[in-house]
Amino acid sequence: MKKIAKLLGIGVGAYAALFAVFFFDLDGKFLFHVFEPFVKNHYDNMPRRDMTKMPYDMNKYPDYKYDEV
Repeated sequence: MKKIAKLLGIGVGAYAALFAVFFFDLDGKFLFHVFEPFVKNHYDNMPRRDMTKMPYDMNKYPDYKYDEV
């Protein structure tokens, strides 16, 4: 009987915790206030190539011929 009461108590506690996360939108607040600034800081500091300074090569790709038999 004690095992059933213990499992029931754990289940009620887990349900209450999950309900609190849902009711107060704690997962969204965590993502917005903690995770997103960390990810933005990480990805904003990544080195990137300047695409405007790359040469534009007109004849880089071969001519495609269609309807060849």
